[in-house]
Order: sequence, then C-alpha cells, then structure tokens
Amino acid sequence: MDYEKISAEALGASLKGIGLNLLVQDVPVQCAFLEIVFAARTHRVSKDFAIVTYGGQVFQLHADATYHSNPLMGLLPDNPPRGGGVEIRMYDTDPEDAVTRAKALGAVILQDPTDKPHGLREAYILCENGYAWVPSRPL
Repeated sequence: MDYEKISAEALGASLKGIGLNLLVQDVPVQCAFLEIVFAARTHRVSKDFAIVTYGGQVFQLHADATYHSNPLMGLLPDNPPRGGGVEIRMYDTDPEDAVTRAKALGAVILQDPTDKPHGLREAYILCENGYAWVPSRPL
C-alpha cells in the first residue's frame, strides 16, 4: 500500500483488527522520536497527522487540534503524562539500541533493558507525550 498517496477514505477502509491512534502535541516531533528510536517509518507527516508503519503494522498520530469535537479531548490531562497505563510494545526493536537512541534524544528511561520472566528482554521509554514505549526481544 502506498501510504504517501492513499486517501483518508481508502486508509480508513483498509484498517482491520485492532487499531492504535495516539493523540500528540507535536506530530513531527513524535515522528522523529519513532523514526530514531524504533526505526519506524512515517508517512504523510504534517502538523496534524501521520501514518506510522512498524513491523508490518500501521498506526496513526493525530495532533490535539484535530480532535476539537472528539469526546476524548475532555479526558486529556492538562499536564503530561498522557498515556498512563498504556504500554506500546515494539517487539522488533532491540532494547539496548532503543535506550541508547532514546537517551540521546533526552527521553525518560523508566526501566533500563531487563530480562523478564515472561521470556522477553525489554525496556520502558517514556516519550514527551507520556506514552510508555516498550522495545522487546525474546531472551
């Protein structure tokens, strides 16, 4: 699928299963974080919206201003973090590499790479929007 040229209607019609849409304060900044830390690809990046692909998955970023009439706006906290309780697991990223890149960006590392009893080595990285990104690899 050509995410650079797809229309909003065609993108919407193509989505299946579970979708992820993150509200962010600055779409291009969040895109840069995802590209640098996780080698994600971003498409159609504007101040309002971006399509993100990672490991064969697609998700979306929307700026707060695009949700002016959405019922979620009233639930967003005035102060970060926004994503409390949500883990966004990035299973195709080495935790050590991701933490190194995230530290270079000044991101908050909630947990350095750690071997977990569920068979994964993972870290917790908090982006500027307050979402917990979890790079993970099998042990």
